Amino acid sequence: MGQQSQLERLGLFDARVPRYTSYPTAPHFTPTLGEARFRQWIAAIPAGAAISLYMHVPFCRRLCWFCACRTQGTQSDDPVRAYARVLMDELAMLRAELAPGVKLSRLHWGGGTPTLMPPEMMRRVAGAVLDAFPLAEGAEFSVEIDPNEIDDARMDALAEAGLTRASIGVQDFDPEIQKTIGREQSFELTRRAVDMIRDRGIASLNADILYGLPHQDPVRIAQSVQKLLALSPDRVALYGYAHVPWMARRQVMIPSEALPDPQGRLRLFEVARELFLADGYDEIGIDHFARPGDGLAQAQKSGLLRRNFQGYTDDRAEVLIGLGASSISRFPQGYAQNAPATGAHTGAIRAGRFSTTRGHAFTAEDTWRARMIEALMCDFRIDAQEFIRDHGFDQSALTRLFAPVTERFGPMVEAGPHGLHIRPEGRSLTRMIAQMFDAYDMAASGHSSAI
Repeated sequence: MGQQSQLERLGLFDARVPRYTSYPTAPHFTPTLGEARFRQWIAAIPAGAAISLYMHVPFCRRLCWFCACRTQGTQSDDPVRAYARVLMDELAMLRAELAPGVKLSRLHWGGGTPTLMPPEMMRRVAGAVLDAFPLAEGAEFSVEIDPNEIDDARMDALAEAGLTRASIGVQDFDPEIQKTIGREQSFELTRRAVDMIRDRGIASLNADILYGLPHQDPVRIAQSVQKLLALSPDRVALYGYAHVPWMARRQVMIPSEALPDPQGRLRLFEVARELFLADGYDEIGIDHFARPGDGLAQAQKSGLLRRNFQGYTDDRAEVLIGLGASSISRFPQGYAQNAPATGAHTGAIRAGRFSTTRGHAFTAEDTWRARMIEALMCDFRIDAQEFIRDHGFDQSALTRLFAPVTERFGPMVEAGPHGLHIRPEGRSLTRMIAQMFDAYDMAASGHSSAI
């Protein structure tokens, strides 16, 4: 039986499963967790700790049809300026709650389009962050940059603020595909943005590219990847386009009949993957690639790769705090999410309250299941000794836990005293295998294609 036939028999082309950037996944958060619990978890962060900070800017000049993120359109800078002031107020509230000496290991601005902020507002926001929380040694400051919304003045402001890593969204360079997904961005425009980044000595560049887009075929994705390689990004995320119009209404603008079928999606991924590997990138997890000297590649080699809401990371901080509407914070105790609507979030901050509206407090079972899922997503293996040492398992309990996985996925996995290992030929099944360790009801939420 050929590999594709085996994958089909195992259900890869029909399955819809979580991306597992968290466990439990966000649809299972509940409104029973609110501001009081968030404040307790903030207060529990020890003095001098290193944390990560994510700041969400939900505004875009135009709304791309493919995007399922929480964003809203604006043609004026006024809402962006007002929102930035709210971010600074939220930051001040957070600082007042935290113990002394807290530092940042990672600072990330995402969206939306954070580069919609005018230069002077970027400087003010960055200054407010760094006044409240100095950067720890080796810290990174990264920003998502839209090539359509960047110029020399804004790039200068980011560089002066200490930007160390820039992230650009490419999606695809084919003009027909760009028009169909509502994101027109030429290669020349993207190259200009990359040149601005490099000219200012910002050494690290991330790029996102999508497979599974309408009208995409192996030739077109190969051409887009080759253009991207000409820009020499340090890291690349090769995400599968998630067509979920029941969740992201703007996606109804994308003709579903132009989308590749699941077998076609797998072929698109493989074409892109082979090109990245041929160009010397290391494969990171299920959908990332990095130059061998990049921190992500080093983390994978040393067994320190982790996964969070931005995908794969080498950040070791135990706490990630999200500021802004819809942002999610992660603590050792659980998850807390801000109000998704900008108005509700702004109203809470102006009233002197954090806008936490839902979340999830970890149980002991959540903790070990989350770690098993993360280990599979990062390393394609569950190390038996780790769970015997850290979570109180014995070998017989692990054997019972792994048995349904080996029964279902057969030769794609290997289990024994060492733990559970996904063989290279089974790695496209990783999210499905991870789901075997998920104790929550999948019927409660819709998810994207497994490939």
